[in-house]
Amino acid sequence: MSKQALWTTDAMEQAMAAECSGALPSDVFGISIDSRTLAPGDAYFAIKGDVHDGHDFVDAALKAGAALAVVERAQRSKFAEDARLLIVEDVLEGLRQLGRAARARLGGQVIAVTGSVGKTSTKEALRGVFAAQGLTHASVASFNNHWGVPLSLARCPADARFAVFEIGMNHAGEIEPLVKLVRPHISIITTVEPVHLEFFDGIEGIADAKSEIFAGLEPGGVAVLNRDNPLFGRLIDNAGKAGVGRIVSFGADAKAEARLIDVALHPDCSAVHANILGHEVTYKLAVPGRHIALNSLAVLAAAELAGADLALAALSLSQVAPAAGRGVRTQLDLGASGTATLIDESYNANPASMAAALGVLGRAEVGAQGRRIAVLGDMLELGPAGPELHRGLAEAVASSGIDLVFCCGPLMRNLWDALSSGKRGGYAGSAAELESQLTGAIRAGDAIMVKGSLGSRMKTIVTALTKRFPDKAAHDDAAV
Repeated sequence: MSKQALWTTDAMEQAMAAECSGALPSDVFGISIDSRTLAPGDAYFAIKGDVHDGHDFVDAALKAGAALAVVERAQRSKFAEDARLLIVEDVLEGLRQLGRAARARLGGQVIAVTGSVGKTSTKEALRGVFAAQGLTHASVASFNNHWGVPLSLARCPADARFAVFEIGMNHAGEIEPLVKLVRPHISIITTVEPVHLEFFDGIEGIADAKSEIFAGLEPGGVAVLNRDNPLFGRLIDNAGKAGVGRIVSFGADAKAEARLIDVALHPDCSAVHANILGHEVTYKLAVPGRHIALNSLAVLAAAELAGADLALAALSLSQVAPAAGRGVRTQLDLGASGTATLIDESYNANPASMAAALGVLGRAEVGAQGRRIAVLGDMLELGPAGPELHRGLAEAVASSGIDLVFCCGPLMRNLWDALSSGKRGGYAGSAAELESQLTGAIRAGDAIMVKGSLGSRMKTIVTALTKRFPDKAAHDDAAV
C-alpha cells in the first residue's frame, strides 16, 4: 500500500504564499526541521534556532531525499538555481501559516493540554486512549513552544479523528498565540504550581498565564480544570471572562464532574475507581503515582467529551507507558550480586513534580538489602524562592521514606544542608561530578530515582548508570 501524502506542494505554496523554484514533486509526505532525521519525501523547513540556522543544512537535507526545502527569500542566493525550494519571507511564519491551513482543513476533535506539571504525560495518555479508537495525531515529545506547536499542527493529517497538542510557557503571553493556532474544542489545564517563578510575581500570575489557553477555545468548547488545585477559583473566573461556556472539573473533590472515588497505589501501577461525567469506571494505570491517577480523570473526561468510547478509553490507559525521562524504569545488571531498579525522571523538575516523584520512589519495591535512593539536581527558574523551595524538599524526602539522597548543583546544596546525616549519600557541584559517587554506592536491591531540571543535565547520570550497568533484560536477550 502506497504511503499517503500529507500535503500537495500546491497546497503548501498557497498556504504560505510561497514562490516555487526547481522541479518540485506533486506531494510531500512529512514535515521536518532537522536534516539529520528527515525521511525521504519530507519538506524541510530551514528554521533559525538559538544555535544553528537551518539554511546551513538545506543542501544536506535535499541530498538526504527531502522533497523540497522552505527557505527565506533573503537567503535564496545560497542555493542552486534548480534547487527544489519554496521561498517565503520568513520560514517560521511560513510554518505558522501551514499550521493554520492544517487546522482549517481538520474535521476531527482537537484537544489542547497545558499546566505546570503533567502536560506531556497527559498528552501521551490522550494519544494512547484516542489511538485505539481512530486516526490520532499528537505532538511529538514536548513540542509545545513557538515552533513546536505550528510544526505539530503542520504535521497533522487532514483525516485525523482526534488531534492532541501540548502547549507550554515560561512567560506570560506565550500560550495565547499558540492556542489561537490550535483552536481546540477541549482545553485541559492539569494544575497550577510554583513553576517559572523567576518570571512571575507569584503563583496567581502563573494561573493567569495558563488561562490564556481559554483564548483559543472554539465556540461551544469545554475547559477541563483541576478542582483540587487552590487556583481553581481563579481559573474559573478567567474562563468566564474569556467567554468559556462549559467547565468540567476533575479531582478528588466531591463536586468534580470527573471524580476520583478511590485509588490503590502500587509500586509500579495504580488501580482507579472513578466517576466520569456520571459513568462509573474502574481501570488500571501502567504508570504509578497519585498525580498520574488524578490526571487520568482529565484524560477520560476529554475522551467522553470528544465522543470516544469511555469504557475502551479506560481500558486503553493500562497500555500507556511513561514518556522518556518521565518515570521509565530499567533493571540495572550489577553482575553476580543481582539487580537494581533505575527510575528515570530526568527530563525536568519543579517542586510539585519533585514531591510526586519522591512519593513514587517511596512506594518502589526494593530487595532485602536495598534502599530507596533519590538523586536530585537543581530545579531552575524559581527566582528568589529557589533556595527555600529546595530546602523544603526535605519534608517530602522524610514523608516518602527515602533512605538516601544524592544532590548536585548549587541550589540543591540547600536541600543537602537540610538533610539529616543519615540521609546524605553524596553531594557534588554538577551531575557529571556526582556520577562516580553514585555509581560506587549502588548495591543489589536498590531503587534509584534521578530527577532535576533539564538544565541540570541529570540525563548524564542516567546515561552513565545504564552504560556501567546495562539493562538486565537487554543483557539477557543479547546473551541468548
